[in-house]
Amino acid sequence: MPAVKSNRPVNLSMGQVLAVNLRSPVAIASILHRISGVIVFLLVPVLLWLLDKSLSSPEGFAQVQEIFSGFFVRFIVWVFVAGLIYHFFTGLKHLLADIGVGEGLQSGRTAATISLALSVIGIIAAFVWIMF
Repeated sequence: MPAVKSNRPVNLSMGQVLAVNLRSPVAIASILHRISGVIVFLLVPVLLWLLDKSLSSPEGFAQVQEIFSGFFVRFIVWVFVAGLIYHFFTGLKHLLADIGVGEGLQSGRTAATISLALSVIGIIAAFVWIMF
């Protein structure tokens, strides 16, 4: 039987996939962009409910103020804002790539690194603003 190189795809384990993808800032930015989109999608109804409650009556507004005095709700709001900030910056990166800016391998890595750095700065600023 001859030793012929097969061109068939190879199934990689999750550990192998992560080992390959976690070395690339482009892959990290892409994975986190999807995660942030899911987080924002799941938290929008909760925050819309809180907005509706606060606008329903003066008593509802007082209840929402009381709810926001707790750490857990402020943390959830921060998670939402962090997801929005990250999704915004990586979305801008994707929009720029769609018009031809940062399409190449090296420029894509640079754009991903810049979007990650700007997101970290924005998320830290949001944490200080919301928690303190």
